[in-house]
Amino acid sequence: MPQLEVDGAALTYDDEGPHDGGGVPLVFVHGWTANRRRWDHQAAHFAVRRRVIRLDLRGHGESGGAGVKTVAELAGDLIALLDHLGVRRCVLVGHSMGGMIAQTVALSHPERVERMVLVNSIGRMAYSRGRGLLMGASTLVPFKVFVAANIRRAFAPGYPKDEIRAYVEASAGTPREVVMTLYGAMRAFDVLDRAGEIQAPTLMIHGYHDIQLPVRQMLRMAMAYPDAVVRIIDAGHELPVEKPAELTAAIDAFVTDKPA
Repeated sequence: MPQLEVDGAALTYDDEGPHDGGGVPLVFVHGWTANRRRWDHQAAHFAVRRRVIRLDLRGHGESGGAGVKTVAELAGDLIALLDHLGVRRCVLVGHSMGGMIAQTVALSHPERVERMVLVNSIGRMAYSRGRGLLMGASTLVPFKVFVAANIRRAFAPGYPKDEIRAYVEASAGTPREVVMTLYGAMRAFDVLDRAGEIQAPTLMIHGYHDIQLPVRQMLRMAMAYPDAVVRIIDAGHELPVEKPAELTAAIDAFVTDKPA
C-alpha cells in the first residue's frame, strides 16, 4: 500500500478508480479505533467509475505515528494527503470521528469540499450517561475491557456477536496512547456554533439505534446547517458495516442528485 510521510508518521492510503471523469474524488475518513477497511463496500461500488481515496488515520490500521492530540491535527494530515495527491476539491465522507475531521476541513478549507457526508457524526460531543460512565472508568479498568465495552455498544441489538468480536479485536490493536488521547480529543470537539458557516451541501445519515452519538445530537447539528439532508437508517453506530448497501445507496443518490 502507498504511504505518505507527514510529521514523522507514515500514513497508509488507497487511491483507486479512474482519475479523470466521473466527478470529483470521494474521500472516505474512518472513525476512532477503526481503519480504512471500514469503507470496503463503498470503495468497491464507487471506484468502478470515479476516484476513491481512503486512509488509515495516524496511529490506526497500517499507519504509524502517535502523539496527535486534537481532531484538527488529524484534519491537517488529511489535507497533507490531498495536497500530495493533487486533489484540490472532493466529496468528504466521514464516519463518527471521521465526520468531525470532515467538518474541521470544511471550516478551515471550504474551497476543498464540494459536498460532505456525515455518517453517525455530530458537531458537539455530548456524552450520554452510559458513555460518561465509560469515560470515568477508562483509567480504572484494563485497556482491552474499556475498548471492548465501547465497541460492543456501538452495534444495534441483534448484530452477529462473532462479527462484533472481530471488530473488538481490531480496535484493541490500536495503540493505547492513540485510543485514549483521541477519546479526549473527541470530548473536546465542538464546532456546533460554527455550523452555519459550512456552505457545502451535506448529507447527515445516522443509525436510529446509535447510543454512542444519539440521533437527537445529530438533529441539533442539522438544524444549524444551511444546506443539510437527513437520513435515518435502522442500525446502530457502525453504519458502514451494519448496513453497507443502504449507506452506499444513500451516498450514491446524494452525490449524483438522484432520488433516494
